[in-house]
Amino acid sequence: MLNIYIVRHGQDEDNAKLILNGHRDKSLTTLGKKQAQELAHTSKKLKVDFSAAYASPLKRAQETATVITKELKLKKAKVLAGLIERDFGIMTGKPYSDIIPLCAPRLVLTAGVNYFLNPYGAETFPQLLIRAKKVLAEIKKSYKSGNILLVTHGDMGKMLFAAYYHLDWLKAIKMFYLKNSDALLLSPGLNPKQAYIAK
Repeated sequence: MLNIYIVRHGQDEDNAKLILNGHRDKSLTTLGKKQAQELAHTSKKLKVDFSAAYASPLKRAQETATVITKELKLKKAKVLAGLIERDFGIMTGKPYSDIIPLCAPRLVLTAGVNYFLNPYGAETFPQLLIRAKKVLAEIKKSYKSGNILLVTHGDMGKMLFAAYYHLDWLKAIKMFYLKNSDALLLSPGLNPKQAYIAK
């Protein structure tokens, strides 16, 4: 059986300043490094034996993956370009507070975060879902069983979840908020409501 663990990176400098990062390439904060360490310790306690680890090319995901792989004595995570965060287009680098004034009415408002749908230059969620399906197909082609770790980002993590469980993108983003260093387990033995791993 193939189990795919999706991890969102720890807090980075943009997250701490409430800045929309997208493809901006900032490092983890001290808190972000601590979050990654705690996640690694949890994985160790659960005795999850990872066959391989992959990470987005952005620093915040790379640094999170490095903390986890070192703690678990795994080989360095391989870079998987498809795991990069959604391109936020003109919203890149904007404060969170700009989402509603600049993107309304094309928004999805949830308890955890407000999702903008199609500002100029941004990847749409349907486009992101297609990319997520390609990533999963690549992983499933390479591995038939075992536990695979994918360190990625909030929006991309949600679309990997949607792609795996054959959910509509809109339904998926409303189900839960993927916080820094949160994890999802994509497994044939689970239903979508069981995929979110609470801290």
